[in-house]
Amino acid sequence: MKKQKMVVKLAAVLGLITACAILSSCGKEKKADSDFVFKIGTANSSLCPAPLHIAIDRGIFEEEFSKAGLQYEVIEINLLQATELIVANKIDATLGLAGSLLPQLDNGLEVSFLSGIHTGCTKFYAKADSPYYSLADLKGKKIGLCGVQDSSTVVFQRKFYDLGYKPYGADADFEIAVYGLTDLPLALENGAVDAVGLHDPIGYIAERDYGFRKILDTTEDEVFSQEYCCLTYVSSEIAKKYPEHTKAFVRAMLKASAYVQAKPREAAQLQIDKGRLAGDVEQNAYLLSTYNYTPSVGLARKTLYDSIDQLTDMGVLQNIKDKDAFVAAHFAQFDDVPDSYLYNDDGTYTERKVTRLSRNGK
Repeated sequence: MKKQKMVVKLAAVLGLITACAILSSCGKEKKADSDFVFKIGTANSSLCPAPLHIAIDRGIFEEEFSKAGLQYEVIEINLLQATELIVANKIDATLGLAGSLLPQLDNGLEVSFLSGIHTGCTKFYAKADSPYYSLADLKGKKIGLCGVQDSSTVVFQRKFYDLGYKPYGADADFEIAVYGLTDLPLALENGAVDAVGLHDPIGYIAERDYGFRKILDTTEDEVFSQEYCCLTYVSSEIAKKYPEHTKAFVRAMLKASAYVQAKPREAAQLQIDKGRLAGDVEQNAYLLSTYNYTPSVGLARKTLYDSIDQLTDMGVLQNIKDKDAFVAAHFAQFDDVPDSYLYNDDGTYTERKVTRLSRNGK
């Protein structure tokens, strides 16, 4: 009997030691999470990252990370170098043009998309006295674009594919002429190209100053008005290792995007007041209102899948064998993060699910 009691006591002691070890381990893990600083890349001098600016300047990042007991820092970057900075562990998350990022994913970039930011901001123009009224008229023509893998190029290729034209490769049914974004309007005006693809505000200004004819606007197009051109993304490793930080980032960006959608003029004013960019408040507010900043996690995933699906079929993305598996590997979604938020007039947010995006941001 005494022997049995000793065995029971020993088992109890061992169980207590094991429990303490587990609790100690959990405590260390939790402390390690709280010690980790989540690095958010932001960029000034551009209108489109308005939600990043709003999340910083209205204290949304601070609120979301603080209530989770987590740390973050904001780092000023060049968005064109964002993926390089993520690979180098200089930043952990930011936002970017999906069309420009997909070829990098195809070549092994390990990032995971999180949420949609906005639609629109890419437009295609011809001269007002040209015979070109639609993309169908541009077969065999020279198109001015700001990069072979730029999102405007991807949009053009996808539309050409829909028209039944050859969109990619040496025998493509159009010729690409690469110029700097700010040089493209002059290239069109001087007749060096037949049409150009422009991102705002360059597109808006070129249309106003040169009187160019708009032949495609992604905010109005039946397909592209339902897809985000800009998405948030994070290092895939960080999303797995630090999910709570990642969730705080997603929630903050969903809320900030919802604010821009509801209050474009206030967002434009705050961007200028905080020195995020120069420009005219009314012009910037108008442009923000023409995009759709209604955020969504689910529609961001759909945007990713639809883009990959078509670009793989076109041959632009050549290393993807299983589309579903590829999307699953490059999209981070969490059960306790809402699909979207609506910004209310009283300054609160309401969780919502978005199933369709309106055109022209309305």
